[in-house]
Amino acid sequence: MKIVVCVKQVPDTHEVRIDPATGTLIREGVPSIMNPDDKAGLEAALRLKDEVGARVTALSMGPPQAEAVLREAMAMGADEACLVTDRAFGGADTLATSTTLAAAIRTMAPDLVITGRQAIDGDTAQVGPQIAEHLGIPNASYAEHIELDGDALNVRQQFDEATHLTRLSLPCLVTAIGELNQPRYMTPGGVFEAWREKQIRVLTRADLALDEGDIGLKGSPTRVKKSFPKALKPAGVTRRHLTADEAAQAIVEALKAQRVL
Repeated sequence: MKIVVCVKQVPDTHEVRIDPATGTLIREGVPSIMNPDDKAGLEAALRLKDEVGARVTALSMGPPQAEAVLREAMAMGADEACLVTDRAFGGADTLATSTTLAAAIRTMAPDLVITGRQAIDGDTAQVGPQIAEHLGIPNASYAEHIELDGDALNVRQQFDEATHLTRLSLPCLVTAIGELNQPRYMTPGGVFEAWREKQIRVLTRADLALDEGDIGLKGSPTRVKKSFPKALKPAGVTRRHLTADEAAQAIVEALKAQRVL
């Protein structure tokens, strides 16, 4: 069994700042991490590897420094890693990104593709399902549990008010949420091997034979106009020493003042 896991290097959102003049992210001095949902997806792949002997490939699209998350993935247990990088891929939106990643995945012919639900620097939750559409394979998003069952995958999907049980024939794609599992730590031996002994395969636009109009800015029908941090909520009002009836009445009055009632 061959599994490809898409992992993304993202800025740690606890440290992100916004340039008030341009509305863009200030990335200088901000540490980069593996996207949390992607790490849960990687752990799911590694558990399948432990169970059935799967071969796990970590795949990332980004600049050369994205190598760091791929080496982290190999230190956790991934067998190999592939970096998709080229200046021509710069400025890609979700459509251009998924087009590029799908082209790379086709060269690997996996039985299962796992991505994170969404990246913490974009929060679109679009790339995983779009990859599945490009590849023409079934997909299930928001996976909180997966289980291999012969030539199929049983997936429990988490939604706001219910869970869905879905059975997908292989090959297929799932997007993982953080609640799927608790990712393992890198091992000392894994770290040594990943940084000293293993090589990362690099794919460029020339390797993937992608049309210029399908990648990067030219292949991106959407643009981010502005980014901004979440506004702080105003301080609440505390009412103390009220009876149950008085508390209920206070709530009603507050809702009326806000024109909710």
